[in-house]
Amino acid sequence: MKIQDSVVFVTGGSRGLGKALVDEVLARGAAKVYATARDPKTITNPNVVPLRLELSDPASVAAATAQASDVNLLINNAGVTLGANYLNGDLAEIRREIEINFYGPLQVIRALAPRLIANGGHLLNIHSALSWYAAFGAYGASKAALWSMTNGLRQDLHPHGVGVTGLHAGWIDTDMAARWAAPDAPRSAPADVARQAIDGVEAGRHEVLADDWSRTVKSGLAADITTLYPHLADHA
Repeated sequence: MKIQDSVVFVTGGSRGLGKALVDEVLARGAAKVYATARDPKTITNPNVVPLRLELSDPASVAAATAQASDVNLLINNAGVTLGANYLNGDLAEIRREIEINFYGPLQVIRALAPRLIANGGHLLNIHSALSWYAAFGAYGASKAALWSMTNGLRQDLHPHGVGVTGLHAGWIDTDMAARWAAPDAPRSAPADVARQAIDGVEAGRHEVLADDWSRTVKSGLAADITTLYPHLADHA
């Protein structure tokens, strides 16, 4: 699809990659952009429609999506990173990551899918290299689940003429990387990742791998597991 004259709904659009995605679609001529945040006052771009959205609250999802009957591009970007360890992490945090990073996007998709179908639209889900590489506990699991959901939705929506793109990226220079990444870990600029993502939408690509780390991890899936996790070779 073309972004020119489109109507876009971006979750988590107040900062980081979400803000860069909002800026990118506006630069390409989107007619209207809805951007969501837990606190819509944090969305300061005068060219967007700010909406309150709490992904763990079905009523909030219903209220936000009800205002976007004209949308034809949905970008599921919002999420949470808690890094809860499987063995001794807070089980409530593990559930929260799955709730927000998997069920949250699913609720938004279910609410807006009829409009994407009616308006000839497209869906962009923001995954991670951690969809394929186990790290940060339940966060990686939530992104793997989102990737699987995206692959299923691609098949469900294809008969209705709705395309589905999944974006994978390693560290992006955002608040998440500032908190969790090693100081020397390479980071991609949010604007560069956003550009690649929207290029993929316009080209109708199924997946966009935004950096070398994502490409390396995906290629390693076909190899022995110790290719991605060499420290496990001691137990082979």
